[in-house]
Amino acid sequence: MGVDPGLTRCGLSVVDGGLGRQVSAIGVDVVRTPPEMDLAHRLLAVSDAAEQWMDTHRPEAVAIERVFSQHNVRTAMGTAQAGGVIALAAARRGIPVAFHTPSQVKAAVTGNGSADKAQVTAMVTRILGLATAPKPADAADALALAICHCWRAPMQERMAKAEAMAAEQRRKYTERLARQRKAVDR
Repeated sequence: MGVDPGLTRCGLSVVDGGLGRQVSAIGVDVVRTPPEMDLAHRLLAVSDAAEQWMDTHRPEAVAIERVFSQHNVRTAMGTAQAGGVIALAAARRGIPVAFHTPSQVKAAVTGNGSADKAQVTAMVTRILGLATAPKPADAADALALAICHCWRAPMQERMAKAEAMAAEQRRKYTERLARQRKAVDR
C-alpha cells in the first residue's frame, strides 16, 4: 500500500507486485478534508479512510512518503501528522511500515531523483499500463510510493540480512581473537 500523506488531499493506493518489476494497480483514491475542519477531525477522517483500505486490501506493507523538507511549515506539519496516524493504524494491525523520501520514489520510478510531477505521473501510467494518468497528483504519488516499495523492499531485506550476517561474523571473530589473546597471555 502506498500513501502520499496530507491533510487536504491524502493519496492511498494498493498495487500487487509480481515477479521482477511487474506491478499492477489494485486501487487508488484520494481522501479529501476541508481546511476549515478541526485538525483532530481531519486526522480522524484520514485515519478512518486508511484503516478501511488496510482492512479491505490487507496489504503486506504500507509505504509512506517521508516528510523531507517543505518551505511551508504548516503544510509540513499536516503532512507529518497525516503520515503518523496512518503509520499508527498500520502498526496496530501488525503491518510493516516503510518510509521513502520523495527523491527515492522519483529515482525508483523514473530513474531520476529530481524528476518533476509530470515525469512521475507519466512513468506510473506506463509502468502500471493504465489507460489514463491517475489524477490528481496525490493519486499518482501514492501509486509511485507503492511501486517504489515493491521494487526496493527485496533489496532492503537482503541488505539487512547481509548486515546481520556480517555483524554475527564480526562478533564471532572478536570472541575468537579474545580467546587467543587470553591463551597467549597465560
